[in-house]
Amino acid sequence: MPLYVRAGSIIPYGPDIQYAAQSSDPIELRVYRGADAHFTLYEDENDNYDYEKGVYATIPFVWNEAEQTLTIGKRIGKFAGMMMDRTFHIVWVSPGHGAGIPNEEKPDTIVKYTGKAVTIGAAK
Repeated sequence: MPLYVRAGSIIPYGPDIQYAAQSSDPIELRVYRGADAHFTLYEDENDNYDYEKGVYATIPFVWNEAEQTLTIGKRIGKFAGMMMDRTFHIVWVSPGHGAGIPNEEKPDTIVKYTGKAVTIGAAK
């Protein structure tokens, strides 16, 4: 069944995992160009209620359509056991590329993220 994705969407794809605390690295980010977009990745300890006390982290993502850039913002927050470094596979979705359920075998860009803001330009 086809799924409609609006232009200006950022959809994260993680690896198949068997339990909540299993590593979710790398994360594939599919960027559907055509309009500005934003998305926030939320992470916590997975096994308690400390998030209610503010023990969690977020990473903001912003797609700027006019500049054709994706900014992965500075990580906000922290928690015990948090992955300090992450790998993001960026996929600029186009016909036949980044479509369907399986992860894209050939991401357009691979970003090694350390918690600091980084901006990536899309291939035109």
